[in-house]
Amino acid sequence: MTARRLALDAGVASLHARADAAWRHPAAAAVQWANAGAIDERLLRHVVHGAFWEALAAERVTLLVTREYEHLVLALHAGTRGPRISYLPLPHPSGLAVDRRRGVVHVASTRNPNQIFDLVPARSWRPATGGGARPLADRPLVPRRVRFLPGGTYLHDLALVGGRLHANAVGRNAIVRLEPDGRAVRVWWPRCISGSLFDRNYLQLNSIAAGRTLRRSFFSASTDVPSARRPGHQNFPVDGRGVVFSGATRAPIVRGLTRPHSARLHGAQLWVANSGYGEIGVCADGRLTPVARPGGWTRGVAFAGDTLFAGTSRVLPRFAHYAPGLEPARCAAGVHALDPRSGRVLGSLVWPFGNQVFAIEAVPDSLTRGLPLVAGQPAARAQRLFYGFTTGDEEDGGR
Repeated sequence: MTARRLALDAGVASLHARADAAWRHPAAAAVQWANAGAIDERLLRHVVHGAFWEALAAERVTLLVTREYEHLVLALHAGTRGPRISYLPLPHPSGLAVDRRRGVVHVASTRNPNQIFDLVPARSWRPATGGGARPLADRPLVPRRVRFLPGGTYLHDLALVGGRLHANAVGRNAIVRLEPDGRAVRVWWPRCISGSLFDRNYLQLNSIAAGRTLRRSFFSASTDVPSARRPGHQNFPVDGRGVVFSGATRAPIVRGLTRPHSARLHGAQLWVANSGYGEIGVCADGRLTPVARPGGWTRGVAFAGDTLFAGTSRVLPRFAHYAPGLEPARCAAGVHALDPRSGRVLGSLVWPFGNQVFAIEAVPDSLTRGLPLVAGQPAARAQRLFYGFTTGDEEDGGR
C-alpha cells in the first residue's frame, strides 16, 4: 500500500472518528447545541454576601436565572443539605415564564432562528440495567419540546396572559401569542406603530408586566418615537427616552426612563428596572419612584413572598452610552434578595466571571429544585438522567 493511500485512509478514519464522537454529551443532544458540554465552569464560580441563601430558603423557591451572553440557564436552590447551583446550556437564553398549573417552564432562546424550549420536571429515572423507576428528589427540569421562530422575531420577555404564552417580538414592535402549533400571532402593539413599522426593531419593546388580559398588562420600551435611529445604533438616544405602555390605551403611562426592562405587576403595584441608572422601582402618577440600586445594570425582577429578587449585569462596552447613570467598572453580574418595602439588600450572589443576567423567575421548590447539570459533577450523572428520565406522563397518560 502506498504512502498516499495510507495517509488517505488515516484521514478518513480520523474524519469518521470525529463524527462518531460528536453529540455524545447529553446536554448537546438535549438542547441541539454541539458545544453544550464544553461550558467553562469559571462562569459558575460565585461569591455570596449577606443572607442570600437564607432569604431563598425562607421563601421555599428555586430561583431560575438566564444569563444570555454566557448561554446558561441556572437554578439556585437552598436545600436542607446546603446550597445547590445547577444549570443547562442554551443558546442565548432570554425570557422565562412558568406555567404553574401545567408544571412547564418556558425559556426563550434568542439566536437565529429563535427557539422556545419547554422544560418539565423529571420525576424519576429508570436504570439502564433494568428495574423500576427511582424517584428524583430534585426533579430536574428537562427539555420536553422546542419550537422554532424566525430570527427576526427577536424574542425577549415571556409571560402568561390569560393562561396563554405571550412574548415580546422586539423585531416586530409587538406582542405575539405563541400558539401550541408553533405560530406566533401578533396580538398587541403600541399606538405609535402602524403600517410598515412591523418590519424591524424601532422601540426595543422588551418586557411584559402580565395582567389577567392584554388590556390589563403593561409593556416597557426604550422609546415611543420610531425614527431612523434604531435600538442597537450607536447614535440611538436613550437617556430619559424610555416609557411604559398601557395595554388598554396603547400609549405611555410612564416616561423619563432609560432603557427600562423587566416590568412586573406585584399586587396593585407596577415595578420596572430602570436599567441605565441601575434602579428598580415602582411606577405611579406617570413616573418611577426608585426603591433600590443593587449595583449594576438592573434586569430580571421576580417576587417570592415578601422578597424581591433582582438581577444585575455588567455594562457591555459597546453599549456604555446606554448606561449614563452607572460606573461600568463597579457593575457586577449577580442576583440580589431585597426587601421591597425599604430596598434594603438582604443578601447577594455575585458571579465574578459573569456578564449578563436577563430574566429571573421564582419557582416553587415543590415543582423543581434544579437543572440536569451540576458544577463539579461528572457528565456520567447527566448521561444516566437523560438515558432513563420519566416525567410521569409515561405512566399516567399526561397531566
